[in-house]
Amino acid sequence: MTAHYDALETREQAAREAELFARLPEMLRSAMAAPAYAERLKGVDPAAVTSRAALAGLPVLRKSELPALHKASAPFGGFVTAAPGSFARLFTSPGPIFEPEGRQADPWRGARALFAAGFRPDDIVLNTFSYHLTPGGFIFDASARALGCAVIPAGPGNTEQQFELIEAYRPVGYSGTPDFLKILLDAAATANRDVSSIKRALVSGAAFPPSLQAEIKARGIDAYQAFGTADLGLIAFETEARDGMIVNEDLIMEIVKPGTGDPVAPGDVGEIVVTSLDPHHPWIRLALGDLTAALPGPSKCGRTNMRIKGWMGRADQTTKVKGMFVRPEQIAEISKRHPALGRLRLVVARQGETDAMTLRAETAAADDALHEEVAGTLRAVTKLGGNVEFVSPGALPNDGKVIADER
Repeated sequence: MTAHYDALETREQAAREAELFARLPEMLRSAMAAPAYAERLKGVDPAAVTSRAALAGLPVLRKSELPALHKASAPFGGFVTAAPGSFARLFTSPGPIFEPEGRQADPWRGARALFAAGFRPDDIVLNTFSYHLTPGGFIFDASARALGCAVIPAGPGNTEQQFELIEAYRPVGYSGTPDFLKILLDAAATANRDVSSIKRALVSGAAFPPSLQAEIKARGIDAYQAFGTADLGLIAFETEARDGMIVNEDLIMEIVKPGTGDPVAPGDVGEIVVTSLDPHHPWIRLALGDLTAALPGPSKCGRTNMRIKGWMGRADQTTKVKGMFVRPEQIAEISKRHPALGRLRLVVARQGETDAMTLRAETAAADDALHEEVAGTLRAVTKLGGNVEFVSPGALPNDGKVIADER
């Protein structure tokens, strides 16, 4: 049995980087034909963006901005040149954010993730993601069919009818949330229905803690996780090595300091930013608001693309203090103004009946002068007073959190 989907997965990382960044300038030219990208990337020479350093100089587009942009310039916020009728399907996600599905094969890039989870051509897959208006169901449906699988478009719920389909068609694979997989298995056990044909699963859309992983495994199902979004499709996925998630091909992933577009140090937790090389609907530095960290070296499974730890929380840690919003971007600004500081964390707590802020800052150069300067910058940037506490380098946790609301 072939171990990898294709040769792209095992090529040298340097060759992958060279190929992606050779294609990027033309993708930028295509993107800049759309009015929103033309405005955001004004003055950018696409021919000069041929490295990660150059890409990091472009502005990020935050997913949190998309609802307002799509509302102002329906349906796609001015980021797509193609007419809606040129796409295969048209969806919406809460916001609303409007997402088109391309007509190309495997438009959501999910066949690789299913293959890595053990799915093969001619497998029958029970797909329980929703098919109603949002793209989730169609992401996994199209991906499975691109791999050559037959799909039962079950959607979530209605377990009794699903049992009939499972017993009739004997699907070997499941795609859906891990929560619904447990619901299905529990209901089958209670009703004495036979769902034993399901041997493997690709799950996404909800947490899959170790306890639930162990329970699913004990029931005879080999389940793997995938990370994706309605905008980009499948972004990263687990393999049999179980050593993190492999970033999908045709994507450039960056991990940046929350609230900025600046890459983090290797291994540090930061926000996921993705550039896709999809000519039908390119995304240039889309900041997802999700946290992760890169893992060193290639996977033991032989795939050579970037490895990440998986989803590690949300990067948007904006909170309100004394009626005013404090944002990660402001903490990043304090860092820029004081190069002697390392990792920062603003802790928000209650003292009596009053909000109180303490900026904890790593530094090896602590003195009264720096303390006074940083306290002044904290007030100037946030328009709020707060304490400053210096700690030794490495004392703050590497979890991507720059604002900790402990109230």
